[in-house]
Amino acid sequence: MTALPTICLLPRKEESVKRFHPWIFSGAIASITGKPVEGDLVQVLSSTLEMLGVGHYEKGSIAVRMLSFDADTVVDARFWEERLTAAFRLRKALGLIRYDDSVSRNTVYRLVHGEGDGLPGLIVDVYGHTAVLQAHSVGMHRVRIELAQAIVAASSGSIRTVYYKSDSTLPFKAGLESADGFLIGSGQAEAEHENGLLFLPDWIKGQKTGFFIDQRENRSLLEKYAAGRRVLNMFCYSGGFSLYAMRGGAAVVHSVDSSARAIHMLEKNMELNYAGDSRHESQTTDAFRFLDSMEAGAYDLIVLDPPAFAKHRKVLRNALIGYRKLNAVAIRKIAPGGVLFTFSCSQAVSREEFRLAVFTAAASAGRKVRILHQLTQPADHPINIYHPEGEYLKGLVLYVE
Repeated sequence: MTALPTICLLPRKEESVKRFHPWIFSGAIASITGKPVEGDLVQVLSSTLEMLGVGHYEKGSIAVRMLSFDADTVVDARFWEERLTAAFRLRKALGLIRYDDSVSRNTVYRLVHGEGDGLPGLIVDVYGHTAVLQAHSVGMHRVRIELAQAIVAASSGSIRTVYYKSDSTLPFKAGLESADGFLIGSGQAEAEHENGLLFLPDWIKGQKTGFFIDQRENRSLLEKYAAGRRVLNMFCYSGGFSLYAMRGGAAVVHSVDSSARAIHMLEKNMELNYAGDSRHESQTTDAFRFLDSMEAGAYDLIVLDPPAFAKHRKVLRNALIGYRKLNAVAIRKIAPGGVLFTFSCSQAVSREEFRLAVFTAAASAGRKVRILHQLTQPADHPINIYHPEGEYLKGLVLYVE
């Protein structure tokens, strides 16, 4: 095996690596031996030349994403298959991989959650027999074919096709010519099961990999609160919360999104599950405009699940202002005894910062508010205990008197 380029760290900068944090920032690097190009494998050394492991090299703030903290690791086809086999093993233990006739089955789940599965820079979501692979690093992009083959090999026959969807997630400065498309097999999306409901994913043009898998358990919780309530689902996308509210016995469900395509997806999902049900209405409009013009007391269950307001810490202040404004209007206008499900999917916003923003919103609205639940992402989006940044989804369920 050809010797890998090496990254030598500055004194004391190896401490986080020794604590198994998978990111090495550019400011921690003392020297680089060899001429690694973006996406290359590199060996990482401490300031005293102790071997710390191997990872993918990248230009930018995060210079290395660690794949292994064992200096003897060989990153090859066997390595990828072993990591993916472990990912499948966890999802089987969670009861998510089932192809039977149970009405409660799930045919949609996350197979790889980046650092949470020891594969930083990689997301893999499964829709039935299709895996959608999304690279967030140049290193994962360069091994996409090997990854696709390893997914199929590790799946025990459950995965037959692999679609690549990374055009919007790869570092734009890398200048890669990435084209989304099938890496293995071909086919069209079909309706998939989530807790007995049917959803049609859109992995070609949809957001993320085609569906918001991370809200599965939170949607189930909302169903328990829906009976007899007038429900407003803001930023509804393809209607996950709306469908659960319908099944939960909501009196009325109104879905709002600024994207006409999202509303079209929602209506197709509604047709699959509740064709002709007059309880549901959808509207394509700006969320803030809708909330500002909304009559006070019109809804007694509101969902606020906006897109990420902050992709990075540089815009954190503006993001927190957005969360405060959004929640203040909802808290002020929700009916007495109303329940508010409010979320942030911004990784740059911490749990404490989001909670403070919602607290400030409640105080400005002048209503008595209690926290009923504190929510996060489901178990198929595991958080590496050494990488707390992986906990990106934060949610609160509030009772407003």
